[in-house]
Amino acid sequence: MLVLYHFWLSPQSRKLRVQLREKSIEVELREERYWERRREFLALNPVGEVPVLLDGDNLVLSDSQAIAEYLEETQPRPGLLGGSPRQRAETRRLVAWFDRKFEREVSHYLLREKVVKRLNGEGGPDSEVLRAAAYNLDYHLQYVGYLAERRNYLAGDEFSLADIAAAAHLSCIDYLSDVAWERHGEAKAWYAKVKSRPSFRAILADHIVGMSPPKHYANLDF
Repeated sequence: MLVLYHFWLSPQSRKLRVQLREKSIEVELREERYWERRREFLALNPVGEVPVLLDGDNLVLSDSQAIAEYLEETQPRPGLLGGSPRQRAETRRLVAWFDRKFEREVSHYLLREKVVKRLNGEGGPDSEVLRAAAYNLDYHLQYVGYLAERRNYLAGDEFSLADIAAAAHLSCIDYLSDVAWERHGEAKAWYAKVKSRPSFRAILADHIVGMSPPKHYANLDF
């Protein structure tokens, strides 16, 4: 069985968990508080980031997109990158948008300030950082709405890894009650469609001890 080192509110970890469920692949989940830089975990991934995937005794994979591509190549059904070179390029572009740009401008700051600092006993969040991340989040939600208004799913007609990556990031932010869905109707309708998929339900069942999500978080109809 595959083993996935992850953290509950790591967007990249959630991306792989949903991808694995879409492909009906069994996986053992092992929680890793990556910021603690545990020696045994650093031996698996010297970068010190989750997710890390173990496939048998001889293969250790890190970097969420490298793992996602490995899963697409080794378990090609159902395909989540797209049926044509053009579709695959657009899917990869959007995955990079969320795992790099959205992460750099929104996820990293909100999760660091509201989750990691709390679990690590580092005090309360920095209000200036939270304001900057909220401003950036609004811009990204406008972009999601722009895509959702023009396409069936973010990368085109079919559900893809682009939707999984975007929804993984937004689900983490939504857990923290930081998404103003009422101002972004198109993005909200798209997200409701994604989170209603069976593969997403385990994500919505996640709970961090001492940190409860808003009431709408696991409600498929918001």
